[in-house]
Amino acid sequence: MPPTTGEKALRGRVQELVEKNTVVVFSKSYCPYCIQVKDLFTSLGCEYVALELDQCDDGSNIQDILHEMTGQKTVPNVFVNKTHVGGADKTLQAHKNGTLQKLLDNTVAYDYDLIVIGGGSGGLACSKEAAALGKKVMVLDYVVPTPLGASWGLGGTCVNVGCIPKKLMHQAALLGQSLKDSRKFGWEYDEQVQHNWDTMRENIQSYIGSLNWGYRVSLRDKNVRYENSYGEFVEPHKIKATNRRGKESFFTAEKFVVATGERPRYLDIPGDKEFCITSDDLFSLSHCPGKTLVVGASYVALECAGFLAGIGLDVTVMVRSIFLRGFDQEMAERAGAYMETHGVKFIKKFVPTSIEQLEPGTPGRLKVVAKSTEGDAVIEEEYNTVLVAVGRDSCTRNIGLEKIGVKINERNGKIPVTDEEQTNVPYVYAIGDILDGKLELTPVAIQAGRLLARRLYAGSTVKCDYINVPTTVFTPMEYGCCGYPEEKAIDLFGEESLEVYHTLFWPLEWTVPGRDNNTCFAKIICNKLDNERVIGFHVLGPNAGEITQGFAAAMKCGLTKETLNETIGIHPTCAEAFTTMDVTKSSGGDISQKGC
Repeated sequence: MPPTTGEKALRGRVQELVEKNTVVVFSKSYCPYCIQVKDLFTSLGCEYVALELDQCDDGSNIQDILHEMTGQKTVPNVFVNKTHVGGADKTLQAHKNGTLQKLLDNTVAYDYDLIVIGGGSGGLACSKEAAALGKKVMVLDYVVPTPLGASWGLGGTCVNVGCIPKKLMHQAALLGQSLKDSRKFGWEYDEQVQHNWDTMRENIQSYIGSLNWGYRVSLRDKNVRYENSYGEFVEPHKIKATNRRGKESFFTAEKFVVATGERPRYLDIPGDKEFCITSDDLFSLSHCPGKTLVVGASYVALECAGFLAGIGLDVTVMVRSIFLRGFDQEMAERAGAYMETHGVKFIKKFVPTSIEQLEPGTPGRLKVVAKSTEGDAVIEEEYNTVLVAVGRDSCTRNIGLEKIGVKINERNGKIPVTDEEQTNVPYVYAIGDILDGKLELTPVAIQAGRLLARRLYAGSTVKCDYINVPTTVFTPMEYGCCGYPEEKAIDLFGEESLEVYHTLFWPLEWTVPGRDNNTCFAKIICNKLDNERVIGFHVLGPNAGEITQGFAAAMKCGLTKETLNETIGIHPTCAEAFTTMDVTKSSGGDISQKGC
């Protein structure tokens, strides 16, 4: 039967409603699913038209027409930009997978295609890649000063208070050891050799300043707008930027990348923030730290303790439990033992309970009270400086994520993401140290940032590979690794499935000075059920980072023990140990070295 004039008019009314409004929800006022969908659009800051069919005289007829038009008889029945989305389940799924946002974006004019919050390595890499792909991009970066007032320029933790100054101060310590070794190689010098903290600090800070400037120039050259302002979400797709003078500006974007990184954690005891420093303060410290207590056994703690001792300071490390949590514990213990034989003192199984200033100064004098973790013992000692290195906290709790519905892990502040770095809010992504369950490494953040930009704007499907990522701990004897720690490999594959090859070695450069024979150590963990594929690579010795980098590439290609056996080593080097090792842990054979 052909439609009546009334039916034609009603169909025309429905079509006009859909065509003239961005979002139309055909609803019933009492329906919980309808309420859920309307709440979703409200949370997205999106205006919508809701036609409540239970409140219309012709509501049942409209529902019949919608059934004819869409094949859907139930409500809610949602249209976005003239496109039929569907009911509650389909609308929520479209929100989750980003389809809904794409439909909404067809009518929204944003200030930017992409706003990146955080000017560290990952954020800069992502922003420059997106700009190179023709997108309009802004970077917001603001360093909240430490309790003692330290701050820094563009580039994030790595450049300013992490990898760069850490490696340079590590180099200063290595040069001190080289000076001692040089006499055995015939170098003669009469003048008193001593280290000058001010000269080292000034030259390192000068280099960092050049990097800060270089990053600003690079953003300008890529047409990325940089604002030295604190970013905070205020509503969907909208962010507030507050500069150092407190001036607020507001910007909108189609997409956001959160790359805010982490900052050092304090002890939450009397005197910690008033009198202690962290790695955020150390590298620009205006005076030599003097007698120093390092609290913690993280890689930051051991690295800092190592180079401070290496430049001649009296250094003690207070360890609550284990060295280098998350790393291979055999390697961690060997790295710590080497430090202990080279002047670093350790107080194990103790934690500080209070820090008291006895005398101000540069440096002053502090009294540290600590208690045992295994009993009632209490100790007191005086130091000039206390460096806290007990971990880092994600900078995610004060940037308004809750206002736009982005979920975080409440326990650690980190953000859960998909394998494409997408949060639960489809237009918000996250990269770097703030990702839940991912590695906290600068090169990982850079790689993830670039690949994310290419997926968003260049049609790429390549994802960041978080497996077999190499890294190095720059303790006095460097520790490089790639793949699984032995403990983790045993948990995943079972001890019976693994073969562990290991060896001690003596760098040729150390033989003439006659130091530290049979302390450098190398091991590989192989999966016997997979052609003895190398799933864990570990080296403790000089230049461990340089060694590990090449072997990491081989592991990406499926390195096996047989391939290592067939590889001719470069003699005499430390790395050749991996081409000649033949003693397994299970054999109990002697791994000490007698010569070349």
